Amino acid sequence: MSDRAGQPDRPDRLTGRQRLAAALWPPRLSRPQIVVALLLFSLGLGLAIQVRSTNTESQLRGARQEDLVRVLDEVDAKQQRLQDDRQQLQESLTTLQNSSQQAAEAQKQTRIKEQQLGVLAGTVAATGPGIVLTVNDPDGKVQADMLLNTLEELRAAGAEAVQINDVRVVAGTWFSDADPGTVVTGGTKITQPYRFTVIGNSHDLDVALGIPGGVVQSVDKLQGAKATVSEQKSLSVTALIPLSAPGYAHSAQP
Repeated sequence: MSDRAGQPDRPDRLTGRQRLAAALWPPRLSRPQIVVALLLFSLGLGLAIQVRSTNTESQLRGARQEDLVRVLDEVDAKQQRLQDDRQQLQESLTTLQNSSQQAAEAQKQTRIKEQQLGVLAGTVAATGPGIVLTVNDPDGKVQADMLLNTLEELRAAGAEAVQINDVRVVAGTWFSDADPGTVVTGGTKITQPYRFTVIGNSHDLDVALGIPGGVVQSVDKLQGAKATVSEQKSLSVTALIPLSAPGYAHSAQP
């Protein structure tokens, strides 16, 4: 309203609604008011989330028995799938561990067998207890057949590795007479004194050589010859035989 046409209302004549609108707009917010507004917003958001969770629980409480059974079946099925996956992974791990252990054990056994066969074939060095037999023959009375008999007695007593002077003696080693005081052993000429380095049970070897009519007694009967035996706690047989491939024999596969 105006007193006269064309003149605006004076401020003291504004209505209550107009004064409220003038106080609210434009907004003039202070920092405390902004903080309060943010806190109120956060509180409202939390209440909304709580209401939603409450609604979900309320839905489960109000669900039909068939729906609850279906939800429970789905949870059980998912748990069973997880259990099955865990079991499969555990079985795979066990298989890998067993395979690794079996492979390692097979390799270990192969290395042991290789060493054993190498000792018998004379292709690897050997060490262990045994005896040293020394045959002194200044007059050259000891011949190849006596050395062969000595080797056979040692083998019968359990000799596992034998070396005569610098020659490794194996199953295929042969003996032949040469000049007096000299014997060809496996193609190598050796001279007296003949020194047998033998790995095996030292007591059994010593007893076998010292029996009546044995090697020691037979050598001692020869003019100028003498055989002595000494037991040793540790010996080394270091002479080796070169490994060569067979020319005709091949392994037979089953």
